[in-house]
Amino acid sequence: MPMFVDTSPPGQCIFCRLVAGEIPSAKVFEDEQTIAFMDIGQVNPGHVLVASKRHAVTLLDLTPDEAGAVMRTAQRVARAVQSAFDPDGISLFQANGAAGGQTVFHFHLHVLPRHEGDGVGLGWPRKEPGMQALQDHAERLRKALA
Repeated sequence: MPMFVDTSPPGQCIFCRLVAGEIPSAKVFEDEQTIAFMDIGQVNPGHVLVASKRHAVTLLDLTPDEAGAVMRTAQRVARAVQSAFDPDGISLFQANGAAGGQTVFHFHLHVLPRHEGDGVGLGWPRKEPGMQALQDHAERLRKALA
């Protein structure tokens, strides 16, 4: 199935409309800060999206409290997926920006039940730059975190 790309006009975010109850969804869970609902493009049965209720485009736009709330909801939903669908594993997937694979520009993550041989994959070519380059990268990040 081709990937869904949200082409909603500005101010008409599809997930904001879903949160507002303007469009139907198969809601799984909702609390003050998050909503979880079935993905319309089920990769495997039980594929759920967990989104922030407040419009935030990427992870970088969430408050720390919202980020924690989304992860708590994702864990709760993952436990329910495990119980209800008994998958061999569960993947969490979250993309930021078009170059990162984001197709709906409202923060969300996928709770994706996995089964041996399901054909779902996420791979990239590994590069091993050596310990000095890794130390240099770590130093840049430590400075950015300070």
